[in-house]
Amino acid sequence: MNQNPTKHTKVLIIGSGPAGYTAAVYAARAMLNPILVHGMEPGGQLTTTTDVENYPGFAKVIQGPWLMDQMKDQAKAVGTEMIEDHISSVNFKSKPFEAIGESGKKYTADSIIISTGAQARWLNLESEKKFRGFGVSACATCDGFFFKEKTVAVVGGGNAAVEEAMFLTKFASKVKLIHRRDKLRAEKMLQKKLMDNKKIEIIWDSVVEEIVGDENPKNVKGLKIKNVKNNNISDLKIDGLFIAIGHDPATQLFKDQLKMDKEGYLITKPDSTETNVPGIFAAGDVKDKIFRQAVTAAGMGCMAALEAEKYLAS
Repeated sequence: MNQNPTKHTKVLIIGSGPAGYTAAVYAARAMLNPILVHGMEPGGQLTTTTDVENYPGFAKVIQGPWLMDQMKDQAKAVGTEMIEDHISSVNFKSKPFEAIGESGKKYTADSIIISTGAQARWLNLESEKKFRGFGVSACATCDGFFFKEKTVAVVGGGNAAVEEAMFLTKFASKVKLIHRRDKLRAEKMLQKKLMDNKKIEIIWDSVVEEIVGDENPKNVKGLKIKNVKNNNISDLKIDGLFIAIGHDPATQLFKDQLKMDKEGYLITKPDSTETNVPGIFAAGDVKDKIFRQAVTAAGMGCMAALEAEKYLAS
């Protein structure tokens, strides 16, 4: 008997998280019997976010991983088949669409919803790689706890960087925000909160050149920072470094198959989740670099499922 039979579905959802799970809920309730394929750690970026205060419907603070578990269970309860596999290649050029899993399983689908999300970007310094997990992190909510009463630095100037810096003040005694420009991109209300916080110091017009630390045991001791205006290098004593310089969408898989912008985000039609290939839809951070919120991702997941249903009906 063939161990890896082809599985066919009307709607294949690739990726979990608010977009994928919400798409699954709507597709399942439309009796489309969707299959959702997720990786080893389902739930996307929200699984690395502890306190969620901005997801509508919860008066008290909720936990990101809990919210994702609830969405997953809801999608299952209404009839979504969940499969753990990693899609390694796709063919959208012929119908039905095809996706091949690392398991060897082949999935064919009449429509596909892509909700593969995005991942944090790194500085790509040798020293950063070396100390990643030993004082260098891209997730303050995951690792902030380890820096009680210590000095940490955050690199970046957008909402994420400001939010990480604010969050870290819960633990750290001092937070230094390093930004390569002379003003922040973050929204005004966040900037005000940042400026009002006595624990935070902003280091303008500067970039991290090198991360310095001990070998044995491995830990971060400081940074070499370059001022981009005068090229002066200075030393900064810190115990931890958090990188918050943006994200890269998980779209490598769809190169040469779907239209993307220069940063790799999938392009959809205005007011729609439909890509340039009819029957293929994209929802969440894989196509959204502006809002990047759980609620907007969930909203797009709903749109994608409704559009897929309409597509299949026609």
